[in-house]
Amino acid sequence: MGVGIYFRETRPQFLLLTPACFCIGVGTAAWVQGGLRALPLGYVILAFVGALCAHIATNVLNDYFDYVSGLDLKTQPTPFSGGSGILPHGLMSPHKALIFGLAALGLTAAIGIFFWVVRGWGILPLGVVGILVIIAYTPWITTRPFLCLVAPGLGFGPLMVMGTHYVLIGRYDGVALLASLIPGLLVSNLLLLNQFPDVEADAAINRRHIPIVFGRAASAWLYAAFALGAYFLIALAWVLGSFPVNTLIALFFFPLALITIKGVIRNADQVKHLVPYLGENVIYTLMTLLLLGIGFMIA
Repeated sequence: MGVGIYFRETRPQFLLLTPACFCIGVGTAAWVQGGLRALPLGYVILAFVGALCAHIATNVLNDYFDYVSGLDLKTQPTPFSGGSGILPHGLMSPHKALIFGLAALGLTAAIGIFFWVVRGWGILPLGVVGILVIIAYTPWITTRPFLCLVAPGLGFGPLMVMGTHYVLIGRYDGVALLASLIPGLLVSNLLLLNQFPDVEADAAINRRHIPIVFGRAASAWLYAAFALGAYFLIALAWVLGSFPVNTLIALFFFPLALITIKGVIRNADQVKHLVPYLGENVIYTLMTLLLLGIGFMIA
């Protein structure tokens, strides 16, 4: 079994979310410190490695738990849902996947301990909550609808953005908290929509997320509210003077978001017709988050 299998098991197409969200934390830190050059480059690199390992651990452990639960044998995969396919096809043993996921989580914890030592205890609450979310997400959180909805956004929003901001400058600022709400909404929305194709399979193994409990049609309106709320928050933060004007470049993909919202509401119960909108959802989410971070950096 080569390195390529381990790479595929990380689901690299989804790892693009990490640099997009990480960029926001770097951006808010740079903005309050007076520019990117004011940030310690070594800490930026180390923090990114920690964030990436946390995402890898999440993906791999999710794949492991989905396989041992039997879910992978019930789903109809799409490019955006249904797992990596590595374990069902026998390309990696479940035991090796578990070890791989725990090793990535261990590296994340080690980097967190380093920042605890050099930056103080302030990073500890976020680190502990982050590790608990990674471990508990698939076996426990996915059976609790509200937690399942907010956990992805919590991980990639407040935990990643504020954690990055803190380890780079040694303190928390209100702008980082406010900025973290944008990925909080959009990433939770990303996972919400990706659950639509798996409703029947997830229900068969006793999962209870929002589309299962309330149905796809009602969930589509919640999806619309989260997406619109994220863009409204960007504009409102600028109007109130909390964000620099440069962050308005994050509104560039708002028209694509509106097209996606319309398509999701219209095709909520027609999974085959939803697939193009799953792709558009990924595009506008990633680009909006990346542009928000860049907006802070160039302010």
